[in-house]
Amino acid sequence: MSKTTILECQHVVKEYLDGDRRLRILNGIHLIIQAAEQVAIMGRSGSGKTTLLQMLGGLDNPSRGSVWLQQKNLQSLTEVQLAFLRNKVLGFVYQLHHLLPEFTALENVALPLLMGKVSTKEARIRAQALLVLVGLADRATHKPSALSGGERQRVAIARALINHPLCVLADEPTGNLDQDNARLVFELMRSLSQARGTAFVIVTHDQALAKRMDRSLILEQGQLLPITFD
Repeated sequence: MSKTTILECQHVVKEYLDGDRRLRILNGIHLIIQAAEQVAIMGRSGSGKTTLLQMLGGLDNPSRGSVWLQQKNLQSLTEVQLAFLRNKVLGFVYQLHHLLPEFTALENVALPLLMGKVSTKEARIRAQALLVLVGLADRATHKPSALSGGERQRVAIARALINHPLCVLADEPTGNLDQDNARLVFELMRSLSQARGTAFVIVTHDQALAKRMDRSLILEQGQLLPITFD
């Protein structure tokens, strides 16, 4: 049985002006992400990995080409339509987690639901269930300053999953973690992918993590190429 395509890039080019020069960061990227697939994107610093992730998430527009999310061309949507689709279908995890320091773990996880007009009671129930799932039930009332780096990143993953997204885009989610916590975070993402059918696209420098994904790609000179590990 064929899998459902969640995200697709078609011939995506991204260029920036640098004085009189036009710099091409992405050069005709084509990429398909299917349901429950785990894909690693590697490459040197400055190669355009984060730029590509922003394209996939509708946070930036390509100079040419198109990005499709659930068979909708992101460049054809209004800002309101794009925000609604992004909130419904995508989750985001960043290296620096971006938790709000004045909120507890539970409140940080519930925030996307509250922004989507879900009742406070339902948002708290769903957030608590996710904290249980990521092994942080006993840390729900703690603020980020009272959590370890690994715990903060697990809260960020729970927040990314609160709307049951079809795909999570993660930018160096284990970059600031020690080896043990990085392994725990990866195992969590993999188990959630298998249990929920969530696709994960992870930008990483961690070759050990990339080797365990379904597919690993490298971004070089604006081109996305498959990696074959020894």
